[in-house]
Amino acid sequence: MKWFRNAGGLALVPAALIATGAQATSQPAVATDSAVYVERVSAGAGRRLEPARTLSRGDRIVTVVTWYRMGGQGGFVITNPLPQRLAYQESAQDNQEVSVDGGRSWGRLETMRVGNRMATPEDVTHVRWRIPATMAAQGRGQIAYSGIVR
Repeated sequence: MKWFRNAGGLALVPAALIATGAQATSQPAVATDSAVYVERVSAGAGRRLEPARTLSRGDRIVTVVTWYRMGGQGGFVITNPLPQRLAYQESAQDNQEVSVDGGRSWGRLETMRVGNRMATPEDVTHVRWRIPATMAAQGRGQIAYSGIVR
């Protein structure tokens, strides 16, 4: 796995993701690519996204994942482990599932628990999206999610 690194060499955002087929008999071949942007806010220009060159604590980042189905049939799952220094915020799509225990269990954030309390976005360790066969048949798609550098 290749990681984007800030100027201090700290791994913050994965640049390659895991994609697995949903059907064992005709697993689709899937390639992914990602681009990482930092959100900047200024009085004159408002909010804008810039390619992330350096990241600092408190920066809001947006990762755009592009997937390509290279062959095969059926749907697939894209799983993204989050670096410990990134606090998950939200996904642009509503079909994401999260894990708060290193990828062992999955669900909607509002249903997950950490010990005796409800999970918060800061507890998220992995995010995944199920790409159904109908969407996968389009051959290409994008997913975006945001986080805050801790």
